[in-house]
Amino acid sequence: MLARIVLWFCIVLVADARSPHADFVEGLAKSHAFGNRISDNILEDAILDLPDLVRKYNYPFEEHTVTTEDGYILGVHRIPHGRDSNNRPGNKPVVFLMHGLVASSADYITMGPGTAIAYYLAEEGFDVWLGNARGTHFSRRHTTLNPDARFNSTFWQFSWDEIGNKDLPAMIDYVLDYTGKPALHYIGMSQGTTTFFVMAALRPDYNKKIISMQAMAPVAYMAHNNNPLFLMLSPYVRELERISSLLGITELFPRREIYTKLGLRFCVDGAITQPICTRLIFFIAGGNEDQHNATMFPVKAGHAPAGISARQLLHYGQSIKDKGFRRYDHGPLQNIQIYGRSSPPTYDLSKITAPVFLHYSAKDPLAHLNDVERLHRELGNPAGKLLVPHPEFSHADFLYGINAKTLVYEAIVRSMRLYDHSS
Repeated sequence: MLARIVLWFCIVLVADARSPHADFVEGLAKSHAFGNRISDNILEDAILDLPDLVRKYNYPFEEHTVTTEDGYILGVHRIPHGRDSNNRPGNKPVVFLMHGLVASSADYITMGPGTAIAYYLAEEGFDVWLGNARGTHFSRRHTTLNPDARFNSTFWQFSWDEIGNKDLPAMIDYVLDYTGKPALHYIGMSQGTTTFFVMAALRPDYNKKIISMQAMAPVAYMAHNNNPLFLMLSPYVRELERISSLLGITELFPRREIYTKLGLRFCVDGAITQPICTRLIFFIAGGNEDQHNATMFPVKAGHAPAGISARQLLHYGQSIKDKGFRRYDHGPLQNIQIYGRSSPPTYDLSKITAPVFLHYSAKDPLAHLNDVERLHRELGNPAGKLLVPHPEFSHADFLYGINAKTLVYEAIVRSMRLYDHSS
């Protein structure tokens, strides 16, 4: 057990190391500046920051900031209209997208026009907003706390419970106020579904602000999870939490230039190490060869991972270990102080009255068929359960799959259209 724990934290520490040659990316950026684009644009897309990446493809892009009730300053992005179709501002239905674990708003964009869901929705006539959870690259600020403080880890003392209970309501309220709409469509991927279920269960008044909820790879219950990484960690959640606190490891997988460098050197087409990159992403997030576009690896690595708190990962570990869907377990004494009871309460899914469509797949290691079925039974207003019509479709394929648009995104838009009269 100790050997596994030590190995895990060694991996974390190595992954968190800053590149010793930061000038590599800077030099590459200069050599592939806008005036000297290469034909396939892969290297350029890997090094551009997100606003420039979107604008490069002639899409409008807005950056907004939202401050939560506990002082976190969140970055919220917007693509208000399309480029080729529906390419004028107007009274469009609003859709809000929320990313998964270690991801950010960039993951809905990096696969590019014609493939990425953010662009697809804009072309379909939606006013597209993209959230970023506290602690991610675009939301790594606070009114008083310093995320880089060496002797104060207060900034990182949150799990996806706080993201659902505080971040989502703040961002949704901002978007509705800004657009003047009474309600919006919500699309979540993986953790983006978890946080929605948290919000709608703990703050049921927000259900009336949701026209429809589209859950890609829905994660609430994880009793049947078969992801190797989570299976390795979940038995030792309490030990990992203690070691994390002792070593001061509170932030995991922040965005670093070294990831861009590694992607450009080892994961590009023609590199003999590219298959290792493929195996790694399949190990961490699931995927399959049929839907995998390895050419896009450098772009993915240039914009991800985006950073999480250790507690986000540990909270999922708790869910696997206790086979429930409960609030974060701080230990008996703190639980009494926070929840008024020695054990964390269960999220009451029956309070989720917004119409929820579950988009799931047969080979998803993180959203197992049995867990999705249990979630569907307990939701207050399940509107649809849509199995992806591909036998090998897996977790990461919802974002990066070659045929994700035809297999998933078109079904999402059809589901939202059912409620267009409400928007």
